Amino acid sequence: MRYEFLVGLRYTRSRKRAQGRNRFISFISLVSMLGTGLGVAALIVVLSVMNGFQEELRTRILGVASHIQVTGYDGDLELWQRVAQQASQHARVVATAPYVQEQAMLAFDDSVRGTMVRGVLPADEERVADFAQYMRAGSLDNLQAGRFGIVLGRDLAFALRVGMGDRLTLIAPQGMVTPAAVVPRVRQFEVVGIFEAGMFEYDSGLALVHMRDAQVLYRMGDAVSGVRLKTDDLFAAPRIARELAGMIDVPGMVNDWTRSHANFFRAVQLEKTMMTIILFLIVAVAAFNIVSTLVMAVQEKYADIAILRTLGASPGSIMVVFVLQGAIIGVVGLVAGVVGGLLLANNLDVVIPAIEAVTGATLWNKEIYYISELPSKVLPSDVITITSLSFVLTLLATLYPSWRASRVNPAEALRYE
Repeated sequence: MRYEFLVGLRYTRSRKRAQGRNRFISFISLVSMLGTGLGVAALIVVLSVMNGFQEELRTRILGVASHIQVTGYDGDLELWQRVAQQASQHARVVATAPYVQEQAMLAFDDSVRGTMVRGVLPADEERVADFAQYMRAGSLDNLQAGRFGIVLGRDLAFALRVGMGDRLTLIAPQGMVTPAAVVPRVRQFEVVGIFEAGMFEYDSGLALVHMRDAQVLYRMGDAVSGVRLKTDDLFAAPRIARELAGMIDVPGMVNDWTRSHANFFRAVQLEKTMMTIILFLIVAVAAFNIVSTLVMAVQEKYADIAILRTLGASPGSIMVVFVLQGAIIGVVGLVAGVVGGLLLANNLDVVIPAIEAVTGATLWNKEIYYISELPSKVLPSDVITITSLSFVLTLLATLYPSWRASRVNPAEALRYE
């Protein structure tokens, strides 16, 4: 083992028995380790939560929405069968489903709520969405043409205080013109199912009915609002949408999920980037603490450095000694931060409820964050990037103090010894 490593390790370990000024240097070293560890742990946890949030948001949105949708310019798509047929000819489109989407008011007793009504064909809808796994009561197959059944989101059903088998009133905004006045169209619907997608936007504001019932209610004839498509790869949806725009000869708009919900994902990505930059400042502060630690260590070890120089140590060897000393401080902090960050990121489902139980505060409100649970997904690439950049910052912090140590003049340092 090279003597530079032995000396550097000895300088680091000797602080445990240090007195006076060396004890203060030891305290700053401990602060540097803690700062590095906390910064790395915070970065791992935050990036894991952001990754999990991004994936969970995407999964839940696409579990209710679609990869691609084709809509008419004026809101109605007349030749939807032709659109579905032409879209199905694309090799990467695995399923199609027509739909009707309009706004309505739902009323039950004294409760009234505005909602988005989506008319679907149950068999087709199951192929482009994941409603089957979200159903908490009833089934999407209970939607039958002419029966006027309705499937509600869990939060919407709770707000209206309705359950299975209850009959509520649906009020369409398009009215009927009568000699007396314009009267809104009103229809009784029976609750035949309740779903919970885990995303507040859908659970509190979406109701499903049979497509034919929706066409009758909104007087659309055989037209629909659009056709929803599912592809074999959701990340290829933008390219597939561009290709479909050239294949479909029916006038309409082709949008993929990245455009339909662009604000969600841009906001998450922006927040992830800013949080990464902010939290890296914690690691930078810890690195500056290493600078101060080594500067004081160099001042304290002037005589030791001079003796090593007179024994034949080169300036480069002296520099390596203090680089290793600072690197050991950084590595200890990094290891502690990585271990702590991984443990915390993988056990957030236990930690968050425990903190909420102790403090009485709500740390995760699904009405604000759209999804009901705090997700976490640790990516090895993120851990490697965080560890690498933090280690580089630590090494950069050791360069100046180590260079100062290598420039010590032995004669000057030993003059008053």
